[in-house]
Amino acid sequence: MRHLLPATAMLLSGTAPAIAAEPDYAAAVRADYKAELASTFDWFHRNPELSFKETKTAARMAAELRKIGGIEVTEGVGGTGVVGVLKNGDGPVMMIRADMDGLPVEEKSGLPNASKVRQVGVDGIEAPVMHACGHDTHITSMIGTAKRLAAMKDRWKGTVIFVVQPAEERVGGAHAMVKDGLYTRFPKPQYALALHVSSELAAGKVTASEGIQYSSSDSVDITVPGIGAHGASPHMGKDPVYIASQIVIALQGLISREQQPLKPGVITVGSFHAGLKHNIISDEAKLQVTVRANDEEERARLIAGIRRVAKGVGELNGMPADKMPVVNVIEGTPTTINDTALARRLNATMVTALGAENVVPFEQKGMGAEDFAYFVQPDTGVKGYYFAVGGTPQSVIDAARRGGPPVPSHHSPLFKVSPEPAIVTGTIAMTAAVLDLAGSGSAGSAGQ
Repeated sequence: MRHLLPATAMLLSGTAPAIAAEPDYAAAVRADYKAELASTFDWFHRNPELSFKETKTAARMAAELRKIGGIEVTEGVGGTGVVGVLKNGDGPVMMIRADMDGLPVEEKSGLPNASKVRQVGVDGIEAPVMHACGHDTHITSMIGTAKRLAAMKDRWKGTVIFVVQPAEERVGGAHAMVKDGLYTRFPKPQYALALHVSSELAAGKVTASEGIQYSSSDSVDITVPGIGAHGASPHMGKDPVYIASQIVIALQGLISREQQPLKPGVITVGSFHAGLKHNIISDEAKLQVTVRANDEEERARLIAGIRRVAKGVGELNGMPADKMPVVNVIEGTPTTINDTALARRLNATMVTALGAENVVPFEQKGMGAEDFAYFVQPDTGVKGYYFAVGGTPQSVIDAARRGGPPVPSHHSPLFKVSPEPAIVTGTIAMTAAVLDLAGSGSAGSAGQ
């Protein structure tokens, strides 16, 4: 059973609360969007960069934060990361994080500002690049939030750390920034806040869990050696395509036959490469696998299962000991868990700032992952709150439900969101959260 936010529960029970007045800074956020944020977003969308290669994006973010005034900016943290520190007297230290990397996807959205960028990634491969996950809206919203907080210093006390994070898509940037001294070189936060635009959620709405927000993710490479031979004489070799295919099928048994049916988990083989010619049995196949779980015990079980399956299939096919399949976990992130007490508090703040009708009960609909988890691991002592912001007009969602064009998913070449409502809503919501944590407890409703 999902936990309903108090105000939302009242709506469903038929006792509708009065619609909250809009925060008095909302008009300024909208003005900021029209004056500067819209063109800034447009630049980010046209100029995406791959993970750990976000040099232009980082430079632009550093310049935008400096331009606001009062923010001490440090570049090159954890690679291309940027940290801005806005001090405003004694009070809590709060971190706002926005990820900035794009994806190796050719944009086919049809938008006039569609990316035409190509770039060589850290893997040495040149690829088209697209903001196919909305990170351009995240960093633009951060600028908007920084502008409002700098302009309202009389409304809050404390320190805000603006963290512009690289390489979320490779789930490596957060760990790199922490390793590079994020919590020792700069004031350590008590609270870490972040947002993510969602194409599945209607524009103007937000949602956040009081527990798990995102699943764990591990990227696994499986190298399957073979013994090369002529395609017409398979008995003379060991076919790695055949062996790797058996592994692909067997991996699904870890989910369908070994996993508790009501416990979520995903194993997806996203890449299978082998061979160069029709009639040649190659000497190697390579698989790239993503693994998702909702707790560390299940995460470990699935990784151990992959190793067991790969070895077992190798033995089944009579591979010698020096040519057994090799499994390597190359990158990963644990689950992203919101602090329950903090989430309840700030979800109530969202109701006050945006209206109960715009705060949607959280429902995990997939097993996406986030390396924001590294900022809020239990041993850090930092309490985390991560929320989603709607990015698709309700009319588009309604049309899709009636059989119209489907809403493109994240990471799709067709992905697109409506930037203005996403950025404006995200900025208002994030500003409200900071004012609640560091202000007088009021989100600043008009008329107060």
